[in-house]
Amino acid sequence: MKSRVVIGMSGGVDSSVAARRLLEDGHDVIGITMKLWPQACASVAPDKCCGPEAVADARAVAQQLGIPHYVVEAQQQFQRWVIDHFIAEYRAGRTPSPCVLCNEKLKFGTLLETARSLGASHVATGHYARVERNGGRWRLRKGCDAQKDQSYFLFSLSQEQLAHALFPMGGMTKRQTRAMAAQLGLKVAGKRESQEICFVTDDYRRFLRDAGVREHAGEIVDTAGRVLGEHEGVEFFTIGQRRGLRVAAGRPLYVVAIDPARNRIVVGDDDDLVCGEFVADDGNWVSIEPLRAPRGATVKIRSRHEAVPAQIEPLEANAGRVRVRFAQPQRAVTPGQAAVFYDGDTVLGGGWICR
Repeated sequence: MKSRVVIGMSGGVDSSVAARRLLEDGHDVIGITMKLWPQACASVAPDKCCGPEAVADARAVAQQLGIPHYVVEAQQQFQRWVIDHFIAEYRAGRTPSPCVLCNEKLKFGTLLETARSLGASHVATGHYARVERNGGRWRLRKGCDAQKDQSYFLFSLSQEQLAHALFPMGGMTKRQTRAMAAQLGLKVAGKRESQEICFVTDDYRRFLRDAGVREHAGEIVDTAGRVLGEHEGVEFFTIGQRRGLRVAAGRPLYVVAIDPARNRIVVGDDDDLVCGEFVADDGNWVSIEPLRAPRGATVKIRSRHEAVPAQIEPLEANAGRVRVRFAQPQRAVTPGQAAVFYDGDTVLGGGWICR
């Protein structure tokens, strides 16, 4: 018998098949679903990964597989690390990436603590990514299915967290996953997967209003500072946004900057969204030691962005802050989003776009 492993079960097909693969590898498997959001909250859809239907599906799959299943209350941690940060980032004029923090703080934070209390050595999830030992360091790699790779959302994991992480789906494709689930007769084999943020049902602006963010009028200006209209609050805008500006200029306009200090939204032409470089901070170096000199890499500036060549230059001794210069300028570089650096399929590290 191999080690005892806790599998984070979201009620979806990926984590369900991951649990089965762990069993096939001889592990002693315990299924855990984290309850992240109050069941009575109208802001969460019943079938999202933290909704009541998801819990029921995870429990049913665990029963099919013959493994114990528990629900762990983690609402307070989710509120503190994910929801509060989500709201604060929009208030600061940035666009957050909550899934990264959820992985770091909850799935490989709270869940890892729970696993240890149960005598488990590792936490497994249904992420399409791979982790392996390389010399004295744990290395994070992309999943084999390029269309489903989720390594971007795992860049902030520490070496300690990676040492206790298992990703059984890393070598599989989504098609293979669904085929295996169907062959096993798992009830979630054909379940639709959720692409959106788990706690936002349709529009993040509605979520912010429900969370207490109040409208506060400000100016919409062009890049020359001319006032073109009025907005209801900087929290309700993101870089690159075109719809909902309600200004007449005779040509398409996009949000090119958000200025929370002056409560201003700056709009411009599509060309004004093109950026040749940016600074990222709060960096985490995963597969390599912190940079001491500039180096080339490919960079993703959002989860569905194709990684592009760039030069990364450390701005601090520990490379927690870096300047990234693209080989070719990119569109809509957005403060608050994660920038993740790759060498081939290896995650070098990443940071948070600040300017």
